[in-house]
Amino acid sequence: MATAQGFKDYYQILGVDKTATADEIKKAFRNLARKHHPDLNPDDKTAEERFKEINEAYEVLSDEENRKKYDQYGQYWKYAQEGATPPRGAAQPDTTVDFGEYGNFEDFINELLHRYSTGDRQGRRVYQYSTSPDHGEGPEDFDEGYRSTYHSYAPHPDTEAAIVLTWAEAFKGTVKQLQLEGEQPFKVRVPAGAKPGSRIRIKGKGRMNPFTKEPGDLYLTIDLAPHPFFKFDDNDNITCEISLAPDEAVLGTQLQVPTPDGLVNLKIPAGSNSGQVLRLRGKGWKLPKGQRTDQWVKLKIVTPPSNELSEVERQSYETIRSNRQFNPHADLESITL
Repeated sequence: MATAQGFKDYYQILGVDKTATADEIKKAFRNLARKHHPDLNPDDKTAEERFKEINEAYEVLSDEENRKKYDQYGQYWKYAQEGATPPRGAAQPDTTVDFGEYGNFEDFINELLHRYSTGDRQGRRVYQYSTSPDHGEGPEDFDEGYRSTYHSYAPHPDTEAAIVLTWAEAFKGTVKQLQLEGEQPFKVRVPAGAKPGSRIRIKGKGRMNPFTKEPGDLYLTIDLAPHPFFKFDDNDNITCEISLAPDEAVLGTQLQVPTPDGLVNLKIPAGSNSGQVLRLRGKGWKLPKGQRTDQWVKLKIVTPPSNELSEVERQSYETIRSNRQFNPHADLESITL
């Protein structure tokens, strides 16, 4: 009896149920792709292979028609190939499909995704994977605005690839030399202000159409390596966190705070609290038309280790405690069940 040799459970790979919605599948893919991206896991072959599996699973399950075919045949496709009867309860294959043309499960998936070639992804900081028809909005030029989704599919034979930049490269713009599998190296200009999910369309650098002998376009998706200080919020603003000593929070102070293009002075008002957020207007990320988003600075009050206090500092804190009029615990007295 035929077995399901080579079968891959794409639902299990993405960690979703078979009843998962398109949005749930997209969310799972995005989280896993970021986690296992080869550029974020250098020299980790396991992560690279996992990244390829994740991309392949998403290619199938994100396309409504492909998902239906995969759900219908799944691990039982070899039964149909050899004319055997699938196990009870298995979906019956459509007799219009000739499974005899497939030598293995990979051939079945390649046909499902309209692939013309397979093989290891190669090249510098670029990882190519096949594409399937886009049933949503068409691809957008980078110059026309940033696309917010991390992953999208362009019509065949266009090619999707991903590249990870440093924050400095993305903010200032850069020129990267790329190389796709079997192709000559070429240079790509990344405009200033690229952010995670930004896409660049490079005309004529996609896969060759075997029928027309004309190349498609390359859609390059941008991702950023983690930064130890800066982060993005959902509105493309920059966020960060700075530490304050208790006396700075009580009396107020002025600090120089890092921004993407250098240090700026920030006035900390007297009586600031831990968790309070201050805004540096126009000091955030670059936008396509030259504007800037904001930078939000979260305050964190930290106390010095007791074993590092000088005698003068310790006596000063003792004086403050014995003379303090403010009671930070007053609200506890009114709490009951």
